[in-house]
Amino acid sequence: MSFTWIEGFVPTSTEEKLDFRNILLSDLGQMSSEEIDQLPFGVVGLSSSGLVEVYSAAESRLAGIPADTVMGTPFFLSVAQCMNNFMVAQRFIDEEELDVALPYALTFRMRPTPVTLRLLKSRASARSYVLIQR
Repeated sequence: MSFTWIEGFVPTSTEEKLDFRNILLSDLGQMSSEEIDQLPFGVVGLSSSGLVEVYSAAESRLAGIPADTVMGTPFFLSVAQCMNNFMVAQRFIDEEELDVALPYALTFRMRPTPVTLRLLKSRASARSYVLIQR
């Protein structure tokens, strides 16, 4: 599965490689916690039951929520209730394969904050991801 939003684009610089549109689901699955923490955008990795297994340093800092308080909790019920709807959470339930970016406004625990979300899920991966570009 490849992300077709920028079809044919091959990143050449480090900055381009760190753009959240260029990260593949397989890349995230192979990255260490330290490597994920170096990414300039938020990364949340979810178990098949929607529990938080990865919560990046960038997401922790930008959301103001310490990672140790969210690990193992239901993401859409406890951490990001504003994403518990048909546009985000329901897609992880309904779709077996996801690689989509969408404009969104975060509203839980903060004033409305425009972001772009990238939803990643594959049958080949035990973990799905929400990437958050502010």
